[in-house]
Formats: sequence, structure tokens, C-alpha cells
Amino acid sequence: MCIINSEIVDSIVRELEIDDIRSASIRQIGAVVRAVEARTGVEYVHFEMGIPGLPPAEVGVRAECDALQRGVASVYPIIDGIPELKNEASRFLKAFVDADINPNGCIPTVGSMQASFASLMLASQLDEKRDTVLYIDPGFPVQKMQAQVIGVKVASFDIAEHRGEKLEEKLESYFSQGNICAVLYSSPNNPTWMCLKEEELEIIGRLATKYDVVVIEDLAYMTMDFRRDMSRPFEPPFQPSVSKYTDNYILLISASKIFSYAGQRIAVACISDALYNSAYDTLKQRYGIARFGAAFAYVFLYSFSSGVSHSAQCALAAMFKAACDGEYDFVGDIKEYAERTARIKDILLRNGFNIVYDKDVDEPVSDGFFFTVGYKDMDGGELLKELLYYGVSGIDLATTGGERKGIRACSSNIKPHHYALLEERLRLFNENH
Repeated sequence: MCIINSEIVDSIVRELEIDDIRSASIRQIGAVVRAVEARTGVEYVHFEMGIPGLPPAEVGVRAECDALQRGVASVYPIIDGIPELKNEASRFLKAFVDADINPNGCIPTVGSMQASFASLMLASQLDEKRDTVLYIDPGFPVQKMQAQVIGVKVASFDIAEHRGEKLEEKLESYFSQGNICAVLYSSPNNPTWMCLKEEELEIIGRLATKYDVVVIEDLAYMTMDFRRDMSRPFEPPFQPSVSKYTDNYILLISASKIFSYAGQRIAVACISDALYNSAYDTLKQRYGIARFGAAFAYVFLYSFSSGVSHSAQCALAAMFKAACDGEYDFVGDIKEYAERTARIKDILLRNGFNIVYDKDVDEPVSDGFFFTVGYKDMDGGELLKELLYYGVSGIDLATTGGERKGIRACSSNIKPHHYALLEERLRLFNENH
């Protein structure tokens, strides 16, 4: 016996023209779940969407409201960022990543999605022989879609079997072909929550320098490896980053998760000083602008959106400043995600499930925003389909480039009453399987 009539779920999947639930996007899964809830009145335990489940940072809300009251809504912001945001972004990087980037290279974008899109497009136009982006998987599926939209070739591998020293041989096998323009990854990793070690970041940085590959490091979940306390500004330990090991990098810093400010679509692309000032004949011939950083802002961002919401820039500047001044402990706020995930994992393990990507080299993965779930020998698509009948959602790990069987789950929208719901539904699932 299921919680939800399987025929209802299947009919909605067909209505939404989803041919195979295994390849459905996050947004499509969300649409299915919302439609089933509306038709049946049964509440799902939502594991599919990585939507912040905490209130937005109050310091940002106040600053944005104040900015709107001052009339900034009628004024176009400077395309490469208002001065206060650029300065505070540079300071924030020093405070929590120990990275030194000139404010010029800290450029606001409409979320990290726009930052990665612009970075991929620009990196792919530096050298016509370099027509491929390498993704260190598992990863965020939409970032591969961006390469498809741009028309850039994609290469990828699952890092789980290539940790530590093994990573060097794997990266070398790709970089040495001479066709890789950029490498993209997140750490902590979406979806597995694995975190790259300093040794691995050094390997990425050294080889990126050797082969002139642009590293796009997505720090959407920076400081959220809660095994170490990275909450104190300008004091170690800092967020581990490739910025220590190469000058060929762009760091993506998003307000969505660390400040729960996802709805305002605000982030910064932080381009190293060396890369920002690098000149390319290909860019000069095509756009009349040779420098990487200038092309990023005045060609790509200009043509995408002509800048970023003025008031949202004011909000992010205020949040960066408060964090650097020690007035706002954003790490303390978001630690709640780890507490939720720890409770959810206990429920899963009690009911026959397993954590698919469970190790960070030689230690258990941190509890954080995302985690991975498997059940016996079910593949991810089969498990996802069956869980939907029991009022639990997620996404198939296959869509993230993961080679292991299971689903990605997120703890962000779990409310107190969901733990009992989850316990009962997974108990019933386990009994029936």
C-alpha cells in the first residue's frame, strides 16, 4: 500500500510531458510534486529543490529597503558593480577565503547561474582550439545545460573514485589533450556534499596553470563544511579554495544559500587579478576589448542583463560588511541545515536506506545542505519513482553526472512536523520493498 495512488502520479507525469522521470529536471520534479499535492491534498516531504529554508538575512533586507526608499530603483547601476559592493566583496573574500582580489575583479551577477554562464561563454572564446568544458562531477545539472546552450562541448568524470593523488592523473588525462578551456566544480559539492582537500585543490591549481585552463570554483555553499568552524572573519580556518594555487580562477560567491537571499538573484563573480587583466587577441578581434575582466562585464553582462538589480547590490554589500565586521554570524545561522540533515540521515538508515556518497576520502562526508540516498540495488530513477508514491521527492543522481545509484536530497525545506512524516513513510516503503 502506497501513501499516494500511483496512477495519479503517473498521469500527472504524462500530463507534464515528462517522457522519463529519470531524466526530469529539478523544476519538472517540483512541478509534478506540486500538482500531486494539489490533486490529492497530501503534503510531500520535499527533497527535490535546494530552496533556502531560513529567513533572509535581516541586515540585507533592511539595506535593500533603505536603498529603495533612497530612490535607487530609478537609477541604472554601474554594470560592473556599485563601489560599495565591490569593496565589501573584496574584503569578504579576504575575511573568509583568505583570497586577495582587487575590488575591480568583484563583479555582481544575477545569481551564480549568470556568473557561471558568462564565465563558460567567455572562457570558451579565448582560444578556438579549446572548445570543451570539463565538469568535476557529480554536479549541478543546469551548469551542463549552460554549456549546451552556448554550444560548447562537455567532458566530465565522477570524482568519488579519483580522490587525493588519483585526481592528478585523471585531470592530466583531460588537460593534456589541449581542448579544455575551463574546469568547473563546487566544494562543498552539490549534490554529494564532498569537500575538496587542500591537496586536491593544489593539484587543480597547478595543472590549470600548466595547461592554461580557467578554473571556475562555485562556492555557493562556502563555509558550510561544518566539521570545521569557519565563522570567524580574518581568522583561520578559512574556506579552502583553488585561489591559493593558481592565478587562473573565477570564484562564484552567491547570496542565495549563505545569506538565504535566493529570491533577489544576487551573486559576485570574483576574477583573479591576473586573469582579470589578461589580454586576448581573440577578444580584441571579436569585441574590440582585449582584457578578460572588461569583456566579462562590458560585453557579456551588458548583453545579458545590463547589470544587476541596484537595490540587491546594496543588500549584498551590507551583508558582506556585517559579516566582515563580526556583526552578523551567517555561518551560525545556516548551521541549522547540518542539524536537519543529521536527523534525516538517522531516519533513513533506520529504515533500510544508505548514504550513497558517504566518504570524503578517509572521513564521513559533512552534514549540510545536500546529501545522497540509495536503497538496496535500485537505480536512481526507479527509487525516485517509487518514493513519489510515498510522498517523498528528490532527483536522480544520474542527472548530476554521478555514477552511483540513488537520488539527491536536500534538507532545506524540512519543517519540525516532517520528521514524523518521513519516519512513517520510509518505514512503510521499507516494509513494502
